[in-house]
Amino acid sequence: MDDGFFMDQALALAAEAAAEGEVPVGCVVVRKGEIVGRGRNRREKDKSALGHGEIEAISQACANLGGWRLWDCTLYVTLEPCPMCAGAIINARIPRVVYGASDAKSGACGSVCNLFSMEFNHHPVVEKGVREEACAALLQSFFQNLRMELRTRPKWKRPIT
Repeated sequence: MDDGFFMDQALALAAEAAAEGEVPVGCVVVRKGEIVGRGRNRREKDKSALGHGEIEAISQACANLGGWRLWDCTLYVTLEPCPMCAGAIINARIPRVVYGASDAKSGACGSVCNLFSMEFNHHPVVEKGVREEACAALLQSFFQNLRMELRTRPKWKRPIT
């Protein structure tokens, strides 16, 4: 099994998120060739700003492995991690991060900033662009459909008082 295989697993989770109206981001944490944590965006469903796929996958991996240090794991995610998720990766001591599509608006692994190059106590190695076209296409399709839906929704108007 290679990076492409595990990114495909993350893509499947991202597709599940999209099917439920969530931004399609999926994530898996892998240790010694075995998936030990899975996550996908659930911000809308859970009504929580913390409902990111990486947070869910890291939390599940910690529970499955019985500790918070994931120093022998690799995290695969379909979209470049945001600052919150990059911070969680640093705190979990994950040594390697593989992502698909870059995020020009909130990517914290090189697009907007690079938290992994700052003076923290842990510096994960980053591999970007794995299954990039598939990851980007899923995101683009989701947002294109969302824009179409928003155009057709009735507009809210303030009641006249």
